[in-house]
Amino acid sequence: MAWVEDRLPWLSFVSAHTATYYAPKNFNIWYLFGALASVVLVNQLVTGIFLAMHFKPSAAEAFSSVEYIMRDVEWGWLIRYMHSTGASLFFVVIYLHMFRALLYGSFKKPRELVWILGMLIYLVLMAEAFLGYVLPWGQMSFWGAKVIISLFGAIPVIGNGLTEWIMGDYLPGDATLYRFFSLHVIALPLILLLLVTVHILALHEMGSNNPDGVEIFDNLGPDGHPVDGTPFHPYYSVEDLLSTVAFLLLAAFIIFFAPTVGGIFLEHDNFTEANSLVTPEHIKPVWYFTPFYAMLRVIPHKLSGVVVMFSALAVLFLLPWLDRGKVKSIRYRGLGYRIALGAFATAFVVLGFIGAGAVTTMIERVADAGADINAIENWIGRAMVAVYFGFFAFVWIYTTFGLERTRPVPERLTHHP
Repeated sequence: MAWVEDRLPWLSFVSAHTATYYAPKNFNIWYLFGALASVVLVNQLVTGIFLAMHFKPSAAEAFSSVEYIMRDVEWGWLIRYMHSTGASLFFVVIYLHMFRALLYGSFKKPRELVWILGMLIYLVLMAEAFLGYVLPWGQMSFWGAKVIISLFGAIPVIGNGLTEWIMGDYLPGDATLYRFFSLHVIALPLILLLLVTVHILALHEMGSNNPDGVEIFDNLGPDGHPVDGTPFHPYYSVEDLLSTVAFLLLAAFIIFFAPTVGGIFLEHDNFTEANSLVTPEHIKPVWYFTPFYAMLRVIPHKLSGVVVMFSALAVLFLLPWLDRGKVKSIRYRGLGYRIALGAFATAFVVLGFIGAGAVTTMIERVADAGADINAIENWIGRAMVAVYFGFFAFVWIYTTFGLERTRPVPERLTHHP
């Protein structure tokens, strides 16, 4: 090992990011989701490799090859459900991970780059998930691909040419599957791994944030280590192992007893082979895309809807500069920020229900027989879009003009579990 270490100091590198990396002592349950995201990423990569061994990316064979994996490949059904369930669980932990950053100000100075890299990971994940969603070539895969790719047609001048270039044809078909498969299994996973690595390195360079928003490296002991810190390994690595076991038990329950989760993780229409002559009754994406799909639905003009949808993603990158508050953690922030963050989270969830069609069903149950259900849903959706963007505008005004009344931030961490 010493011979290898002299030529490739990998042990010292690992130690620098585990045993000698000091993390705050007051981490809580919100800080588990970053590690769980790494667990799911490994699951997706490993199961994806085995699925790629049997998948055939052509319009004539894609659906039947998935059926072959499910029915004839030894343990193929398990690998496929691990992959499909893993995709949804990936977004569950990523959304919770992002919300944690909003709670405790993990996007604020000096961690702006960590946030930017995290948002790039989120965009690549969305692209990766969409490409993988198309590959099984079921009804929702085909029509979802047609609807989403057609959005680029709203771009003036180059829209139609760009749409045909992405699909490789006038309709989703062989060319679309070939290029989507290549991007899904080679290009985007490489980009994703690179971004995740740089994200972790940038985080460890700046040090982890904590629920108090106190920089632990401002208080060093005689040994040069932060007095409010503790080595990541073995203390937090063991805790992450425990949470990983609990998380995998939950994942196993879903995989073995409810892999489709009532059509939420896997839509029922996607168990029917793609048919360009039969349109599904309700075309909608997987649940983790529905908040942004809802923005397309409730905005009447197609180009305007596309602009709003992409703006909803772009504005997240600007958050470190829009929020100019001097306090990081919500524990010490003003009441206005707490209310605004709650409204923002509520708007995102409601938009998700609108995109999935659940709000339409609820309105039908309570509205009068002559009510215009689509109009009601559209107005609710537009109100939620306004709340979504209003959060960023409010935070900028609230913190720029000194309207926020914060509580004093302690010099040391207040809770050592």
